[in-house]
Amino acid sequence: METTGKLETEQKYDAETSSALPDLREIEGVDDVAEPVTDHLEAVYFDTPSLALAARRLTLRRRTGGTDAGWHLKLPAGTDQREEIHAPLGQPETVPEELSDRLQVFTRGDELVPIARLSTRRTTYRLYGPIGEHLADFADDQVHAEALQPPRPALDWREWELELVHGTKEFLDAAAETLTSTGGSHSAYPSKLARTFGETWPAELSPRSGKPRKKGPAADVVTAYLGARIEDFITHDPGVRLGTPDSVHKMRSATRRARSVLATYRKLFNRSAVRELQAELKWLGQSLGPARDAEVMLERLRQHLLELPEEQRSGSLNQMIELELVATHNAGYRNVLKTLQTDRYFRLLGSLEDFRDHPPAKPRASRPARKVTAKLVNKAATRVERSRKAVKRSAGRTARDTALHEVRKDAKRLRHAGESVTEIHGKRAVKLTKAAGRLQTVLGDHQDSVMATTLLRGLAAIPDLPADADLGLQSLLKMEERIARKTDKRARKAGKRLRGLRLRS
Repeated sequence: METTGKLETEQKYDAETSSALPDLREIEGVDDVAEPVTDHLEAVYFDTPSLALAARRLTLRRRTGGTDAGWHLKLPAGTDQREEIHAPLGQPETVPEELSDRLQVFTRGDELVPIARLSTRRTTYRLYGPIGEHLADFADDQVHAEALQPPRPALDWREWELELVHGTKEFLDAAAETLTSTGGSHSAYPSKLARTFGETWPAELSPRSGKPRKKGPAADVVTAYLGARIEDFITHDPGVRLGTPDSVHKMRSATRRARSVLATYRKLFNRSAVRELQAELKWLGQSLGPARDAEVMLERLRQHLLELPEEQRSGSLNQMIELELVATHNAGYRNVLKTLQTDRYFRLLGSLEDFRDHPPAKPRASRPARKVTAKLVNKAATRVERSRKAVKRSAGRTARDTALHEVRKDAKRLRHAGESVTEIHGKRAVKLTKAAGRLQTVLGDHQDSVMATTLLRGLAAIPDLPADADLGLQSLLKMEERIARKTDKRARKAGKRLRGLRLRS
């Protein structure tokens, strides 16, 4: 089933049943008004029994009649704007999978059920500019609405809608002057559905965390950063379910960032609450890891294969690598999809939101952010230095690789900690973040080389390996060894640049 989308910009006006239709040609910029077209629209709206979509100002309906019959999902996209995603009519009671997948991050396992039924007699007038451009559509709606869950008495009202086609927001302002002067008034309701439910319409969910300020509470730094990661989850969850490229990587990155900031600022909050959240984020990250790691490794080895002499790029070697990593990726991705269907995952989302909105803060978290965060971020920087010293003490290649991996993880934590305080510490935090990021990137390449070497050695040990494949594998192994030596050297330089960088309190 194919979905399509568009950005919808419109304004609504309340109008009395007896009000005369305004002279639409009086709107500045309108040169012509087409003959009206009348449609009878029937729409059934869907939500969870607790109205989880409504609380986030999302709208899902199945509408028949008119020129755009089908399923419509509307998502907020700014003032007077909503992104509208369409899917074919399908079955009356079955929400198309492409739409339900986009909503599971909000519904979190709850069933989508019919909550309202609206019948609308719509008369549409197309408004054209002086050179024939289709500026907007004006709709005169007579509405009959029934709330189904929870049930309420039926309502009838009249409203006008003005939806832009090729017009600008300035056109909406010009139209407002004409429409309000001829009996209309800007609607007190954001949507027909909100008017249908009246006082039972849920309040809009909104984050309660404050914006970080130098003299504001240190806790706001953490809750704001976690709030941004929650938005990352909400943004990328549908993409993971729908197989959008790079979505697994972005969700995994959000998971790591959230874990890092909790680790850096753990002493500001209740220990058990932080540990529980860290454990659940680690679980999610481990679920996302195999699919993403296989994806990265496949891209890496495909590129390295292209760098081999043509006589070493055998079809059998390419096939071995593809079969191994594609199978690993597919198995990992199937596990990701299972994970995103679990109550445990949905509880994690709720726990993150609860931590953001009601942080289990200790008294220290209320102290001025600049001083508190400087101390904790600098502590993360010191941790990187200790890890770098451990590398020098390591004996043997395996031990050194393990120690370098620990430096990478600590540099990543420092980078994320630096990200969290750029509004508090400015350029110094940006400089620290960039330096930590450079070290993390170099050591990420090193770790990828270590993992690639392990994979290639496993393939080289396969019995009865074709001679042409063996030659290519040995060349790839030598390539990875060169990369490992090079990244080891580059890491030393990147670490020196990081040394001594600290925040000021």
